[in-house]
Amino acid sequence: MHRRFTDYLLISLKGLAMGAADAVPGVSGGTIAFISGIYEELISTISNVNLSLFKTLFKKGLNDFWTQLNGNFILALLSGIIVSYVSFMRLASYLIENEPILIWSFFFGLIIASIYFVGKQIKKWNVTIIIGLLFGASSAYYITSLPSLATNESPFFLFFAGALAICAMILPGISGSFILVILGAYKTLSDALHDFDLKKIIVFATGAVIGLLSFSHLLKWLFKHYHNLTLAILTGFIFGSLNKVWPWKETLTWHVNSKGIKTPLLERSISPFSFEGDNHIVFAILLIIVGFLTIFILEKVGSKKH
Repeated sequence: MHRRFTDYLLISLKGLAMGAADAVPGVSGGTIAFISGIYEELISTISNVNLSLFKTLFKKGLNDFWTQLNGNFILALLSGIIVSYVSFMRLASYLIENEPILIWSFFFGLIIASIYFVGKQIKKWNVTIIIGLLFGASSAYYITSLPSLATNESPFFLFFAGALAICAMILPGISGSFILVILGAYKTLSDALHDFDLKKIIVFATGAVIGLLSFSHLLKWLFKHYHNLTLAILTGFIFGSLNKVWPWKETLTWHVNSKGIKTPLLERSISPFSFEGDNHIVFAILLIIVGFLTIFILEKVGSKKH
């Protein structure tokens, strides 16, 4: 596929959006990739990383290797994701702690729009497709209702968390950062990035690479053989994840660490009119609309390019 510099710049911007989304526990970068028109190319590119690729490197040279790898696409996308994820993760943590209703309202709008744009790509509806949709929705809802675990910093655990979280990051509807929150690894990774703790970052990244290469093959196979059913399950995942990003929450249980800092372990969604304190209802509605329009614009840009 021949692309111009402006095309790669646009891919980097989509990467920035994916990284920002993945930094927030509850929003999936995979959803952004899907809406912006690069999802199946991303999955196909990742799954093509195998032994034959490295045979090409040794037998035909770097240029053929880079072309077979779809290297320009990966470089453009990853540069956007990494820059955005590292820089936005701490901002996201601050906003979730200090302005939770406002940031969750924005992402609630993102996900509502995502349900529509992903779901409309299902070309044929039948009983199997509806069952897949319900399965995806109930699975995602169950995951979002799980309580968070206490923080764990062991290398084996970080490796496992990286492998599991990266699978969620490329699944529309399931947030990798939210998986990290459930596992108790979100703060550990956030602190490691902030303190530039290379050991923890490398262990996590190694797990992520292995998880990504393994899971991408499964996704590519599902899209090839069960395209509509896969789309239905993914649409269900996105719908079920709305529970996590509902802006108004009541905390049922808290975790207090050794420094006396409290973080919510288990929350439930409540009506904005039952919320204790300022429910920011006007600003929340405005941000939901802004979030919806953001996905609408991304989809329009993606559909023009593909």
